[in-house]
Amino acid sequence: MRDWFKRGTPWIWLNAGAVAISIVMVVGLIAHIAWNGLQHFWPSNVVAFEYSEPGRETRQVLGEVDAAETLTAPAARERGFDVADDDALVTRYRIKRGNRDVDGRDFAWFAGPSMSEWSYPEDVVVMERRQWGDFIGYLREVRVDGEAVAQGDEAAWTRFDELFQDNRGRIEEIGHIERVEIGAVNAAIEELRLAQRRLDADETLSEEARAEQAAAIQADRDRWEEEYEGLVERRDELLREVARFSLLMETASGEQVEIAMGDVVKPWRPNAMGVGEKMAFYVRDFWDFVTGYPREANTEGGILPAIFGTVLMTIVMAIFVTPFGVLAAIYLREYAKQGPLTRTIRIAVNNLAGVPSIVFGVFGLGFFVYFVGGGIDQLFYGERLPSPTFGKGGVLWASLTLALLTLPVVIVATEEGLSRIPGSIRHGALALGATKSEMLWRTVVPLATPAMITGLILAVARAAGEVAPLMLVGVVKLAPQLPVSGDFPFVHLERSFMHLGFHIFDVGFQSPNVEAGRPLVYATALILLMVIVVLNLSAISIRNYLRERYKAQSD
Repeated sequence: MRDWFKRGTPWIWLNAGAVAISIVMVVGLIAHIAWNGLQHFWPSNVVAFEYSEPGRETRQVLGEVDAAETLTAPAARERGFDVADDDALVTRYRIKRGNRDVDGRDFAWFAGPSMSEWSYPEDVVVMERRQWGDFIGYLREVRVDGEAVAQGDEAAWTRFDELFQDNRGRIEEIGHIERVEIGAVNAAIEELRLAQRRLDADETLSEEARAEQAAAIQADRDRWEEEYEGLVERRDELLREVARFSLLMETASGEQVEIAMGDVVKPWRPNAMGVGEKMAFYVRDFWDFVTGYPREANTEGGILPAIFGTVLMTIVMAIFVTPFGVLAAIYLREYAKQGPLTRTIRIAVNNLAGVPSIVFGVFGLGFFVYFVGGGIDQLFYGERLPSPTFGKGGVLWASLTLALLTLPVVIVATEEGLSRIPGSIRHGALALGATKSEMLWRTVVPLATPAMITGLILAVARAAGEVAPLMLVGVVKLAPQLPVSGDFPFVHLERSFMHLGFHIFDVGFQSPNVEAGRPLVYATALILLMVIVVLNLSAISIRNYLRERYKAQSD
């Protein structure tokens, strides 16, 4: 046994076990997130049952089974369920009923003993709406201009599907007009307003020149306002056309509700769908989630702005942190005199890595946003004041703040890479007549590039998941515009943006509908993990390519 310990075999097994446990924990975490997030997009069957409680009227219930748990009789009674036998175990089910505008809440708990046998009626329709969440019920009529054009389950569903497909193009055009075209016109009119303010403030112009420029600005304004009126007229025409169509739905309790077809995002009949249809629906629903825009306080719709904002901010951060971190490491390792001052700087860099991220956010708010951004507004955007341009949170300031946050990681990784370059390579280059800068930039730095990329990988992994500093320097709950547009300079780094990490925090802890938002928290977390993995794999592939390239050159 003593020889066994001396050979180190127990420590090998201990290390192997620790690695195995770590891998199992990581895989289990990812599997847990994926399971809870991805099942949200599967079109679950809708159950129908009668619910009878002593002393209360029997209710008809329709909904999706969202969760189930088993309780003891005393615990069940504490939750309002009538259970007589103290030794009994009661299973209760959380049912997603939808119909928040009718019943007041999406989810409700029902005790198993009070439920009749479940049935799965094939004519049940589930509709995702732009407001008030899902509606679950029976389609009774399809109406055009208030008149019923189809009645009955199959006839109404067939007619509704035809009209819904026709209206989808109109609704998409309305969204494009409001989000893109009207936005571009408003931006052009705002630029003309600012041009007029600059003209009024310019005291060097003659009256004739001032009048000529004012006339040109007014002519452009008239042209844009005419285009704006045309877009509004086209949008209103489409809205009137969409408003002609409506549906008469019936809840499980028999209450009839009229729903405008323009409020329906997507309809489906889960109990009548086969496995293939459900798979196709699942893929489309997940794609809509990834490429769509959020609705209903971020508890509905998609997360495209959050994905785009996260990726853009991380890329801009990498552009800033890489050269500064690499140059600082090269100076500390190759040029700075190794003494107390250099050691102090290294200690400061290492300690900087342990500073809480929110402190960086406070610094970014005070220095980048208020001082630098406010100064830029005073110098170059005075006509826009008091409305700030750069003197508010945006992609640029968020990226710079995270660049400071991750700078120590890049510096330390680059220094480690430079220290691993053998001294013989440096001496050989100098012996062949190269200057110190030529030796450094043509020999040493290329060989240390993989270590630099490793530092960048670590920086990206940390920055992409940070939330606390971003809440102070640019991230918002809902961004009206993406940081890109068709207007020069096309990428607008001064704009506020959405972020996947903050989206998770907002939906998970600030949502008015916690149960509806819980699956989206898992789904968004899974997307964030995928984004980080993709960014890291891209950096790793670049690192491996450079490693093989310079290895071949050194051989």
